[in-house]
Amino acid sequence: MVQQYANCDKRIRLLHNPHPGLVNALNFGLMQATSPLIARMDADDLMDQQRLQLQVDYLQQNKIITLVGCQVRLFPETLIQAGYREYVRWQNQCLDPDEITADIYIESPFAHPSVMFRRKAIIEAGGYREGMFPEDYDLWFRLYLAGYRMAKLPQILLDWRESENRTSRQDPRCSRDAFDRLRAHYLARDPLLLARRDELVIWGAGRKTRKRCQRLLEQGFQVKAWVDIDPRKIGNRLQGIPVVSPEWLLQKSKPFVLVYVANHGARDLIRQELEDMGYRRGVDYLMVG
Repeated sequence: MVQQYANCDKRIRLLHNPHPGLVNALNFGLMQATSPLIARMDADDLMDQQRLQLQVDYLQQNKIITLVGCQVRLFPETLIQAGYREYVRWQNQCLDPDEITADIYIESPFAHPSVMFRRKAIIEAGGYREGMFPEDYDLWFRLYLAGYRMAKLPQILLDWRESENRTSRQDPRCSRDAFDRLRAHYLARDPLLLARRDELVIWGAGRKTRKRCQRLLEQGFQVKAWVDIDPRKIGNRLQGIPVVSPEWLLQKSKPFVLVYVANHGARDLIRQELEDMGYRRGVDYLMVG
C-alpha cells in the first residue's frame, strides 16, 4: 500500500529498516528524514485531519518550543480501565511548558504517537536510547534536563488505542519498576536536587513509598525527614530518620520536598498544602509518580 502511494507521490518514500526493533526504527527514520519537523504516529491509532497542520503552525509560531503534543482520547471504550483513564485525564491537563517541566517526574506527559518535534534537537539530544526503560519517557527527560521546552495543544487530535496486548501492559520496559528506575536516574542528575541535596525531605513514610524512593537514595542522597499525616507514624524514626507532620515544613529555611504519594487525589491535596505554606512547584518541591 505504501509503495502504491509512493509511486503516485514523490514526497512518499518506503524505507526498509536494516535492524529490528522500535528504537532502531525510530532512529533510522530520524536519520533518513529530510524535513526539520518529525511527527510520530502508531499504526493502530487515529489522528484528527487537522493534527499535523495545527502542530506545524504551533512550532512555526513558537520557535522556543522543541516538541509539541496534543490531548488524546482512549478507545475503544469497553477496554479502558480506571488507572489508564485517570492517567489520560492527568496527561490532558498537563499543557504548558512550565506544567510539563514541573510535573515530568509524575508520569510521561505525552502520548508518544501524539508528538511532533524538531529533528535537529532530538538528534543533538542523542535520539532514542535502547534499554530496560520506556524509550519515549527517557527522551522527554533528556530534553528536559538539556533545557528544551515542550508543550501540548489543548485539543484532542489523537485517538489512542487501548488493547490487552498493548506494549505498556506486556513489555517489562514499561513496568512500575522500570519507571521507578528511570525517574531515579534522572532525579539524581537534576540540578534542582543537586543544589539542595542536603535539604531533601520525602513526603510519604509508607512501606511502598520508601521502596520506590530507595533507588534515589542508593545514589548517595540523604533524607532529612519523612513527612506523613498518619499520627501513628509521626514521632517515629525510619532508617534513623524522623517522621514529622506537614507542619514541620513551616520553617524559615525551606527544605526541598519530593512528594512520592502516588494517589492523584491525595497528590492534589498535598500540592495545595505545600503552596499554602509558600512552597513553589518546580522550585521547592517536585511530585514523583
